[in-house]
Amino acid sequence: MCRKRARLATVLAPAVVALASLCANGAALAADAQQRAEVRRLDPLARAAFWGSEFQANAGDAEAAAGLAQALRGLGRNDEAAEVATKALVAHPDDAPLLLELARAHIARGQGFYAIEPARKAASLSPRDWRPLTLLAVAYEQAQRDDEAEAAHRQALALAPNEATPLTNYAMHLAAKGDLAGAEAQLRRAVALPSGGIQARQNLALVVGLQGRLPEAEKLARADLPPEQVANNLAYLRAALGQGGGRTWESLKAGGG
Repeated sequence: MCRKRARLATVLAPAVVALASLCANGAALAADAQQRAEVRRLDPLARAAFWGSEFQANAGDAEAAAGLAQALRGLGRNDEAAEVATKALVAHPDDAPLLLELARAHIARGQGFYAIEPARKAASLSPRDWRPLTLLAVAYEQAQRDDEAEAAHRQALALAPNEATPLTNYAMHLAAKGDLAGAEAQLRRAVALPSGGIQARQNLALVVGLQGRLPEAEKLARADLPPEQVANNLAYLRAALGQGGGRTWESLKAGGG
């Protein structure tokens, strides 16, 4: 195991080259807090390799399990992310980061019903944290429980009125109900916030386009996306408008942060 960690350090250099120093007296030691913080800045593949090694060394390491689940989700391996989080929660049933990762993985695989319980539990453990509530809202949406989704969205917004993710998720909830003007208003608030990013901007492009303002939608899309993806998105919008509009672009949901 010690030689394996040294090889991983070489692969993930320079951010985690210090992993090689973890081999001492023939035993594998966990990375320290600074090394783990550095790894969080890497791409999902590198993070998956690092956290996979940490989790293999200590299956009881809740932080490693959550990091591995997040990295797997970043690679689109949502089933595996859910499996890792589920296994780790056996030993750590009240670990909020693990509960959040399990909820995110289920939502990412389109199985929001199974995200409801972990999101609820995370919300009860951290009642001032908006993240479980916005995840719970999206989970309710996927489970077609619209009234509960609306209530959870509003709770998340009450806790974090100046965070882009709950605003963006609520906007897409409004868009799914056909309230495109309301969705646009929420998204314009989101993109103006420091936490607003590509997700909020591209959701705004979608909602603007579904209202028939294709030149404006195109301008918004081109700010972040390559030409071929912009062309695909505009083709989607033209098809949606040709069918009377009102459809939403599910893949653009923010997913709870």
